[in-house]
Amino acid sequence: MDADQQRAQLASALSRVAGGDRSALEDVYRRTSAKLFGVILRILPDQSEAEDVLQEVYLAVWKKAGLFDASRASPVTWLVTLARNRAIDRLRARDGRTFVSDDAVAETADGAPLASEVMESGETADQLHRCLEVLETRHADMVRQAFFGGLTYPALAERAGAPLGTVKSWMRRSLMKLRACMGDAYA
Repeated sequence: MDADQQRAQLASALSRVAGGDRSALEDVYRRTSAKLFGVILRILPDQSEAEDVLQEVYLAVWKKAGLFDASRASPVTWLVTLARNRAIDRLRARDGRTFVSDDAVAETADGAPLASEVMESGETADQLHRCLEVLETRHADMVRQAFFGGLTYPALAERAGAPLGTVKSWMRRSLMKLRACMGDAYA
């Protein structure tokens, strides 16, 4: 299936969500949650907080899907904008700043490149691969499966035959090591 067909299917699912179709929301979640979680994690590195924000994003999708206009933005752009702004709102709330309204979020385009576009740039991708090699093989594989393959932590735990809490700890430590390694490369 090409990108145009995927975009059309996602736009159709958002339209059905606007009509109150719960299975369409599940479809939107299944197709986009990994990407949106990655966007949120770039802004809020605390996994638990990022998971909370991701849930808020899909609640907003349920309530605001009718605001999506396929003639103005692609479905992924609209969803990434929601996720990005919710994460920023969470950061601002820590500093006592006010939240951006959902209506303003729906009308705002995200000028920042998507995580996938950044990762495709040669130098960053090379550095990421070098940093992944620093991790234990098992942990590096989990990071790849989670962020490039879209697997959830429960799915990773099942594949690894390890408790969910253990996998979460492995992932947290691995991401901290990656952040330090990537930061050292660009400091």
